[in-house]
Amino acid sequence: MSSSPVGRLGDYIREQREGAAISLRRLALDAGVSNPYLSQIERGLRKPSAEVLQQIAKGLRISAEQLYVRAGLLEERESGLAVESAVVSDPAISERQKRVLLDIYASFLSENAQATVQLAAPEADGAKAATVTKSAKRPAAKKTSGTKSTRKPPAKKSTTRSTQRSTTARKAKKG
Repeated sequence: MSSSPVGRLGDYIREQREGAAISLRRLALDAGVSNPYLSQIERGLRKPSAEVLQQIAKGLRISAEQLYVRAGLLEERESGLAVESAVVSDPAISERQKRVLLDIYASFLSENAQATVQLAAPEADGAKAATVTKSAKRPAAKKTSGTKSTRKPPAKKSTTRSTQRSTTARKAKKG
């Protein structure tokens, strides 16, 4: 393992890529970077930008926050990384299951962050919030799928079977 933060980041990316059984070329393609550039990142020769780290995280299906912390862009949060590292290091579940759990965990964190932002909105937006609340309370339109419609079917032409038979009989005599 390399001792520099960039080297540790590269080692971590390589470990995650190999653990997920993704080739260097595939990850480079998914992340939108060249193979040589990704190889240099993994070897600790280059320090990628936050955008590149985010794309690599998407390709690996891991949290971008993990890569940001490893790259020194963010400070480590105890609770979040503890959960993520526990999931990643658990040998009892498959790589796919780990990715799904991390995605679910990330979505929960995102929902909580959005809820916190909404609760912390200034009171100057109180009128907007009241408007949104009123519109949100409107009853939803009733769905008609699976129920009988009360609309009348379109009117049919008033041709009876006898009229149809006589027309067919006349055509047969002429022909």
